Amino acid sequence: TIETPPEDRYPVQTYVVEYHPDLVRDAIRRELGRGGQVYFIHNRIQDLERVMLHVKELVPEARVAMAHGQMKENDLEDVMLAFVEGEYDVLVCTTIIENGLDIANVNTLIVDEADQLGLAQLYRLRGRVGRTNRLAYAYFTYRPQKVINIQAQKRLNAIREFTEFGSGFKIAMRDLEIRGAGNLLGPEQHGQMLAVGFDLYCKLLAEAVEEARGRMPREEEKPPVPLIELRVDAYLPDNYISQSGLKMEMYRRLSL
Repeated sequence: TIETPPEDRYPVQTYVVEYHPDLVRDAIRRELGRGGQVYFIHNRIQDLERVMLHVKELVPEARVAMAHGQMKENDLEDVMLAFVEGEYDVLVCTTIIENGLDIANVNTLIVDEADQLGLAQLYRLRGRVGRTNRLAYAYFTYRPQKVINIQAQKRLNAIREFTEFGSGFKIAMRDLEIRGAGNLLGPEQHGQMLAVGFDLYCKLLAEAVEEARGRMPREEEKPPVPLIELRVDAYLPDNYISQSGLKMEMYRRLSL
């Protein structure tokens, strides 16, 4: 389903910057100043409580909650419902929120160590803000003086470049460029595809897809039934089946 945004909806203002406490403090206070809420993403559960305390120190006036996938189901539900009801200002959490959580009042996103996340994850996380006609902000941060590998740099550059609505296809193509298409056609390919060949594999795959859709091929599209002739005696010997009627029944069943 392709969502058509309202005419007055703004693209999310996206920044890829070094992590700095002043940046986080200013971003949170600006959002709270207009009555909004904030997502702070840190994708390591073992450090999440420490990060929550850090956010509380930066913005003492903010009401901060924590959420992650290893919490008990009831506890996680209570935290999320309280956040939806506006009882908390900042939700410090893992990437658990990327799975379709839609809270219109959350319009600032801060991602800690964004270089550790995949491009599709970054894109989905950015989609959690800017769900209304209010201008939204997304900060993808990385640690100062940290040496970022080339692929991580490409991912961050892509999320900064593609900010307009409907960028999902472009993001997917860039992700394909960064990660590669795999070795589907390469010399390391093995298994069933190598046994039947790529062309026949594609035909078999297409037939399986059409059959799953309930579209059986027309008679003229079906391949001819092969006739196999072997120079062996294919008859059943009398010492195996002595009764002629039973032997004819077995021939009939085999031919079917």
